[in-house]
Amino acid sequence: MSGLLFLDIDGVLNPWAAAGCPAGYAERRWRRRKAWLSAAHGPALLALAARTGLQLVWATSWGDDANRLVGKAIGLPTLPVVTFAGPHADTGPDWKFTAVGRFAYGRPLAWFDDDFELRAGARERFLARRDQPTLLVPVDPASGLTAAHLDVVAGWRA
Repeated sequence: MSGLLFLDIDGVLNPWAAAGCPAGYAERRWRRRKAWLSAAHGPALLALAARTGLQLVWATSWGDDANRLVGKAIGLPTLPVVTFAGPHADTGPDWKFTAVGRFAYGRPLAWFDDDFELRAGARERFLARRDQPTLLVPVDPASGLTAAHLDVVAGWRA
């Protein structure tokens, strides 16, 4: 069974903590949302998935908006979406970990997110429960996803 590559949006594809819209990004606005996005991320993620055999999956509070808004804006096809307890349902420190673990059960996974350090206890509990190869790649929300992050995943799968 192939592995999975989970994608967060805010902090990863949308470097919300940057002082302003970074070079190479464009501000996108929708009715209820705003994000700084790089059109280069879509092709880079698709190339990484092809090179590693990992299936791209959204793991974000954006829910179905990830496909309709962000994926469409950066050139990604419709991807599976991890379902959380509800819109922005932060039901405790394990909220994302529990849902991602359930979705990935029995499969290797890599995951780009900016919250791993904020939820260290939840992260450690998640890793202790995993019996498949697991790579958590922390992303600085001020700089977002970079080629170096992609290289980490490619090296892990090599």
